[in-house]
Amino acid sequence: MPHTALPNNYPKLHNAMWPGLVGKGSPGAEPFIDLDTMLDLTAKAEVNGVKFDGVDLFLYNPHTDIDISDDGIKALADKIKSKGFVVGSVVAPVWFDAAAGGDEKARANWVTHVRKAIRIARKLTELGVRPYGVVRIDSATGVAAWDKDPKGTTKLIAQSFREAGKIAKDEGERLAAEGEICWGGMHSWLHMVHLLEMVGMPRVVGFQADMSHTLLYTLGANAENHRIVPKKYHWEPAEFHKAMVKLTNALRPWTIDFHVAQNDGTVFGSGAHEKTGKHCLATDPRGKLNIARDSGYWLRDGQGRVTKRMKHICWDGCMFPNEVLMKQQTWNDILAAMIEVRNNHGWHA
Repeated sequence: MPHTALPNNYPKLHNAMWPGLVGKGSPGAEPFIDLDTMLDLTAKAEVNGVKFDGVDLFLYNPHTDIDISDDGIKALADKIKSKGFVVGSVVAPVWFDAAAGGDEKARANWVTHVRKAIRIARKLTELGVRPYGVVRIDSATGVAAWDKDPKGTTKLIAQSFREAGKIAKDEGERLAAEGEICWGGMHSWLHMVHLLEMVGMPRVVGFQADMSHTLLYTLGANAENHRIVPKKYHWEPAEFHKAMVKLTNALRPWTIDFHVAQNDGTVFGSGAHEKTGKHCLATDPRGKLNIARDSGYWLRDGQGRVTKRMKHICWDGCMFPNEVLMKQQTWNDILAAMIEVRNNHGWHA
């Protein structure tokens, strides 16, 4: 009988829980969507018999308290396992009273929050519910604040990242800094590379690439002098390809976590969340990315070979109206896009 190749089963497909939190809950914004609801919507998603493999978590109330007890972590692990899921990456809540590039107290708070996130991540791993993943960090320093003293602030951010990196290394964890244009010292591709080089812990402190956010790196959003595409740019395929090759060649060596996403080339903010790369629905006709194709810039090397570096990939779609998030079809469409990414750039093991 002819041999039939098995479908790719790596990278594993995860859904982010934080769309229920980000841009929600503040005055004038829509209410939070609780973790149980986000888990249920994810568990019910299915495309031709394929389902999500796991979830990535935001360690912040009302989903998960950063000071959760060991018993609480055990209950959380049991809840996630009961849905047939594992946990991948977790997000440290570093923004609210902290900044990696802030004053001494803000920096100390920042390191404390990352330390607590590392503890939770480690416990979930020990409980057998977290086979892979990183702890996500941001500088939590505004671009305007950074701009007052770029060199000095970048030095402080690197110092904070390095301190947290030592904690992560001791616990067998890794930290991934997400490339978003709203965070000082990380708001352009060159700033990001410079910061990671200054931290100097490539095996421990790396980069988290989100397709939506990194697209704005090519446009020089918040850093015009680091724009890659021409000023008179109308999404010409050749220029897009050239820009993406340059961007990913610089950041791919540092990339240890990956978010599948869509972007229409504009910025957006909701509630108390600053403007950053606008996440669009996977099926949005205004999206500038070909998700199935363009994820390959990150998941394949410069010679086009699948890198197999990401054991899981996660969908990130923040700041959609609750009405959209509560529709089951939204998550089925997202899962379908994730499956395409894995079919195109994954592997079987």
